[in-house]
Amino acid sequence: MEKNVTVERKGHVLLMGLNRPAKMNAFNLDLYTELAVAFGELNNDPDMRCGLLFAHGKHFTAGLDLPQWVPLIEKGVFAPPLPAGACDPLGLDEARRVGKPVVIAVQGICFTIGFELLLAADIRVASSDVRLAMIEIKRGIYPVGGATIRLHQEIGWGNSMRYLLTGDELHADEAYRLGLIQKVTENGAQVDGALEIAETIAKQAPLGVRATLESARRVQSCGERAAVAKLIPDLVPLMKTEDAAEGVKSFVEKREARFKGR
Repeated sequence: MEKNVTVERKGHVLLMGLNRPAKMNAFNLDLYTELAVAFGELNNDPDMRCGLLFAHGKHFTAGLDLPQWVPLIEKGVFAPPLPAGACDPLGLDEARRVGKPVVIAVQGICFTIGFELLLAADIRVASSDVRLAMIEIKRGIYPVGGATIRLHQEIGWGNSMRYLLTGDELHADEAYRLGLIQKVTENGAQVDGALEIAETIAKQAPLGVRATLESARRVQSCGERAAVAKLIPDLVPLMKTEDAAEGVKSFVEKREARFKGR
């Protein structure tokens, strides 16, 4: 049986593809669980340095396959229990959040959970035909996958409320202008555009990349003072690594560094 999520290794990048194109990649419980397992693979494999999340077909996702999710939500649970080693794709559970960068490539319809996966990613690439929307307000509910928390941090309060409270669509050019999207490509070129960024990240020192990500996230979760307090303490052990020595050596020798993650 065909998997709901494809997983492919390309060098040090793990490509994770939503794979229900006939259903516009609507999220059923199996798709969500398989994606969590893929995120866990990225997190736990030392050879994988960056993730790339994309979707097969014309659309990223039409959103949740609601009939499957309603019974869970009525019990006060958003998602099914995740297998051991899996990571929370939405990054709301800090204990199970992937600790490596994730670049996302979106196209066509990207509604509800798709939009929230976009917000949970670290760098975002979109095709020029992308249609982003949080339409929960039109269904009598509201977003619980992170949009109410993260969107205003990205594009400001007024802009965030403009889309959360209307359910209106946000298109590529406006999303780029607001800083929500970092790169817009021609239709069909979004994965290649995202892969270029992911491969550049994967060439950098893995321990330094993770420390950078952790520091930036610490501001969001613990505040600026907590992040400042950890800057030097987190730098000291990095300076003693083989990668730090390689960084200096490659600079002196005027060549590209070859980092090993230790």
